[in-house]
Amino acid sequence: MTSQQFHELALSFPGTEDNPHFDRTAYKVSGKKIFASLHEESQSANLKLSIADQAIFTEFDQAIVYPVPNKFGLQGWTTFELKGAPIELMKEALHSAYKEVFDVPSKKK
Repeated sequence: MTSQQFHELALSFPGTEDNPHFDRTAYKVSGKKIFASLHEESQSANLKLSIADQAIFTEFDQAIVYPVPNKFGLQGWTTFELKGAPIELMKEALHSAYKEVFDVPSKKK
């Protein structure tokens, strides 16, 4: 998968927009929560998955799909190396990340 394919796929979800986010492009649902980010230079993407989905996707190949190596990884953030990731795998993972963020009820105080 290329970064352009990832970009197009991420933007294909309803209400998704892209914005700069440090050295990445962030993909947000309705401008609120980030469900994915793309780092073009390294050809990698980080997706916000549930812990259960993270465990499932990392079974594919831990050289290609692995938890972000810090506290964000413990929250479900998962790195995908795009060059080794099949398009179908990325479609499923992006759909899971989109639903993880879109279906989360907002926290009201």
